[in-house]
Amino acid sequence: MATRIDPFQEIDRLMGQVFGAQAGRAAATMPIDLYRDGDHYVLHVDLPGADPGTIDVNVEDRTLTIRAERTARTQSDVQWVAKERPAGTYARQLMVGQGLALDNISATYNDGVLTLTIPVAEEAKPRRIEVQHGSTAQQSIEA
Repeated sequence: MATRIDPFQEIDRLMGQVFGAQAGRAAATMPIDLYRDGDHYVLHVDLPGADPGTIDVNVEDRTLTIRAERTARTQSDVQWVAKERPAGTYARQLMVGQGLALDNISATYNDGVLTLTIPVAEEAKPRRIEVQHGSTAQQSIEA
């Protein structure tokens, strides 16, 4: 049985120094689904209520960082009965392994879900090696 190597090793980093106390809840407020579909990976990130203009995705070295902001609703003439929806800037980082075409990531944001499509690099795709048999191999060596 062959072992399949996953190029994603997820690491949630504590971003408290950069983004304050709310950053510790990044995983809870940015849940993800990740799967491979043929020659690319698909990453879905839940970002309900995020301001679309604040969504930032970048790759530095082998770290994929996703940031988004949800603006707090502030109205001076209301009495809050419940206020459970977090606001502020959230970040999530994923360490990615070798074998991905990080220059070709595409991103869309629809219905509160950010979708990243990350292609497998050409050099990491499986390929068939032709095996020469008997006299064909001998002729190639002598020529």
